[in-house]
Amino acid sequence: MTLKKKVLIGIAIVTGFTLLTLFLVGREMAKRFEPYIREQAIHYLQDRFDSKAEIGALRISMPKLPPFRVLLRKGRGAIARVEGENIVLRHKGRHDIAPMFRMKHMAFEVDLGLVFDSPKHVGLVLIDGMEINIPPKGQRPDLGDDGGGQGETDIILDEVRINDSTLSILPRDPKKTPLRFDLHRIRLESAGKNVAMKYQTSLTNAKPPGEIVSEGNFGPWTAEEPGDTPLDGNYVFEKADLGVFKGIAGILHSTGEFTGTLDSIAAKGQATVPDFRLKRSGNRVPLKTSFEVAVDGTNGNTILKPVIGTLGNTTFTTSGAVIKHEDDRHRTISLDVDMPRGNLRDLLTLAMKGESFMEGQIALRTKIDIPPLSGEVKEKLRLDGQFEITKGKFLRSKIQDQIDTLSRRGQGQPKNLEIDEVIHGMAGAFKMEDETIAFTNLSFAVPGSGVDLAGSYDLAADTLDFSGTLKLDAKVSQTMTGWKRWLAKPIDPFFSKNGAGTLLQIQVTGTSKEPKFGRNKKTKDK
Repeated sequence: MTLKKKVLIGIAIVTGFTLLTLFLVGREMAKRFEPYIREQAIHYLQDRFDSKAEIGALRISMPKLPPFRVLLRKGRGAIARVEGENIVLRHKGRHDIAPMFRMKHMAFEVDLGLVFDSPKHVGLVLIDGMEINIPPKGQRPDLGDDGGGQGETDIILDEVRINDSTLSILPRDPKKTPLRFDLHRIRLESAGKNVAMKYQTSLTNAKPPGEIVSEGNFGPWTAEEPGDTPLDGNYVFEKADLGVFKGIAGILHSTGEFTGTLDSIAAKGQATVPDFRLKRSGNRVPLKTSFEVAVDGTNGNTILKPVIGTLGNTTFTTSGAVIKHEDDRHRTISLDVDMPRGNLRDLLTLAMKGESFMEGQIALRTKIDIPPLSGEVKEKLRLDGQFEITKGKFLRSKIQDQIDTLSRRGQGQPKNLEIDEVIHGMAGAFKMEDETIAFTNLSFAVPGSGVDLAGSYDLAADTLDFSGTLKLDAKVSQTMTGWKRWLAKPIDPFFSKNGAGTLLQIQVTGTSKEPKFGRNKKTKDK
């Protein structure tokens, strides 16, 4: 055998041995990648979220490349796919509350050449069917070292896409219903380790139903107190149908911004309802508001800072709270409304069927309460307030004619037709409950006369039931014409009382459209 052949045979043996070694080492390394990736995936979930992981299935599909090629390239460009199903993360291993995370399916890909880097980057994570339950703050036991890590990890998720998820803020009282949001799509982008992720999300609001699109910043995740995880952003709330609520209707559009944590959010923005209306009347009056609210995610309560609203041409401010009870059907709404210079026609157009019967300027202050009542009640709305109307004028000629006649007689000029289209003032204190407004005092004044009444108005039946006194500047005889004026002079002293030319006990009945004024036959003039 020649030297050349011996050399070639030696090279072939060495090459074959080398290739065999590379194959065996590559295969062994490929075997080590899979458990390492599995270990790192579980380690990330448990340490990042301070939770115990329960994984129904975790599959790792290694790249279809010869092991020696993986070795020669040091793994770079070799992509392994990781898929998990029925993944449950229990915060600090607790089983007495809902798991913090539940995922039906999760998938991501990793470059084998990067799995040993620090930090490790995962390009895209896809999650389908995710439930997020934020535990109540301050109710987590100290489980010591068994509770997991502190949220530190050297793995960075560059992008996360989540489809069909729900976010629930668990209340401190386990008997209460969690505050829940259904999220269609969420996209998270990482900006680095231990910094907030940028997000984009869309969801359907349950009540009132409508689409919300939001984007902003989320995190970094606070493993010890998940409810303290920062959250901010802006939103657009479109086509929210207020018709799901009893008594009102209209389509709401709102934009705004918010900041805070998962447990507590402060929001401010604007909302418009161009076709706002009460279902009872059906008259549409545009409504606009600028608001600031604080939402407590642990109990669902909403605190309203002064909300500035405009109803038609009327500006008002509102403050108060919406308190959530056992379930979504039971809430207490308690508000304070201040309307210093309101347009009376706007309010009456909103509240009554048909056209407004009066115009003028109204100053209104009232408390609005909607308690979680049960039993047979017509309406939950309760009011308690005071009002004053100035420059009032009835728009229906029949009522205004009666007011003009009252003013003429009160001034002792019953035939003076120049006393016409008189304006009036009205003031009173009222309480409303079960669709009935009770007036403890109601005063009405036009030039020459004044009325002081007490009674009630049934909104549903549109019926009046008032009684009180009528005071005229003129004496009884001066309110009459012709021979009746002379005939009535002897009785003037009997009705001239308390500084009034005439004092009569009266009652007002009928309806708002056709009120009936008359002497109160049940009460003698005193």
